[in-house]
Amino acid sequence: MRSGFTQQLKINTIPISEVQFPSNTRDHIVNLLRALQAIYMNKEISVRIEKLLQEAIGTSQTSGRKGMGLWEVFVLAQLRLCQNLSYDDLLNLANYNVLVRRMLGKQINLGLAGESVDEYTFQNIYDNVSLVDDETLKKINAVIVEFGHGIFKKKDSDPLSLKTDSFVVETNTTFPSDYVLLFEAGRKCLNMIGEIAKQHKVKGWREVKSESSKLKSLCRSFGRATSAGGKNKAKNEIEACQAYLNKAKSLYKKVADFWEKDMPALLIDQKTLLVLIKVEWFKLMFEKHINLLERRIIGQEKIPAPEKVYSLYLPFTEWIKKGKKRPPIEIGKKLFVTTDQFGLIVDHCLGDNLSDRDSIMDIIDRVLEKYQLVSSWSTDKGFSSKENKALIQEVFPDLQLIMPKLGKRNKTEEAEEKSKPFKLLKNAHSAIESNINELENRGLDRCPNRSPEQFRNYVALGITAYNLHKIGKRLNEIKIKKEKTRYKKIMSAA
Repeated sequence: MRSGFTQQLKINTIPISEVQFPSNTRDHIVNLLRALQAIYMNKEISVRIEKLLQEAIGTSQTSGRKGMGLWEVFVLAQLRLCQNLSYDDLLNLANYNVLVRRMLGKQINLGLAGESVDEYTFQNIYDNVSLVDDETLKKINAVIVEFGHGIFKKKDSDPLSLKTDSFVVETNTTFPSDYVLLFEAGRKCLNMIGEIAKQHKVKGWREVKSESSKLKSLCRSFGRATSAGGKNKAKNEIEACQAYLNKAKSLYKKVADFWEKDMPALLIDQKTLLVLIKVEWFKLMFEKHINLLERRIIGQEKIPAPEKVYSLYLPFTEWIKKGKKRPPIEIGKKLFVTTDQFGLIVDHCLGDNLSDRDSIMDIIDRVLEKYQLVSSWSTDKGFSSKENKALIQEVFPDLQLIMPKLGKRNKTEEAEEKSKPFKLLKNAHSAIESNINELENRGLDRCPNRSPEQFRNYVALGITAYNLHKIGKRLNEIKIKKEKTRYKKIMSAA
């Protein structure tokens, strides 16, 4: 049973709508909470978000054990990605920060002996904050952007000026080397099969730690041989690799024998079955990287990119070169973001092995389906192609497209790119770099989550938290402006 957005007042609590925030602070959490309060007080917007959360989490509000309320889930999820907080930091904020406690509708925790207040636990926060999925967060973000436009825009009829760019959200993985991945795959196979063998009394698996240690030693010896110099480097490298491969092959044969002979005879429960599913994956990777390393070092073959794996634990990870000097290579997933003139992110999507120029048409189609009033759209040179530009101008003739050409320009293109409107919008495009930098500082530089679903959820939470922070900052500016105007009137009357 979960409560919705309606607050149940208790002793020593105040209504969420009456929480006061300091206006003379630039604290990011205060700005986020200010925006959340404005959403809570807007009946139409809060009802729409509550309905979306109810559909996503899908629990009854009238029956079952009492769980964390939908408003608490929403607030805590946004807080985590507002300042790139760990779950421990989030737990501390939720239990001991006065403003956060008030916005959650909870009593203030003074830390006194014998004090009886509701406190969150680590597992409670961890289990609930991760419940909201990517698709729901995209719908919530659309509602938040609509609310933000009501605050930023002077008139509803004002058109949007959009900008699109991409950056890489890194996965939580180390630099991928085939010989290191080989060791990791072998180690995981040995450890997991060793546990199963111990549980089911399968003979021949008592020396798992020793075998794993020997494999690691040979892995490190090969690593030192590849980084060392000297006139015999090539010979030493091949010898070290051959010794490493011989050991890896003997261990793989042991793993394969278990899989073919011992495993079918086991009485498998559900827990063991889940472990065996993982063993199958790591066994496959063990065999694959033995083959890749042998071909690369012994056979002196250049491995094609599609055959490479960049993470055993995060197989959706990509090797991305964006043509930058620093960093030249990024390991993660490419995120495309589209912002408006107010800095709000109106659209985002993760690309699966997509280049910038291959993604732009889908982005424009998706965004213009939601927002019809768009006057201009700018990108950088990475999105530019003759075909894209011609197609966009044909399908959307009223859209002012700022897409600088990559390479040499003809006279017509030169005149277009030197025109005043083009140069103004091209210069304004740099604002999206600032927006991307802010996103990275708030947690979207590197995602700690492992599964593809949780990776997408983490990114979507980062987008909604960013937009809420922008709205809260604008609300604070409006409040300060009103206070200054009121002060001037008082002083002029005196």
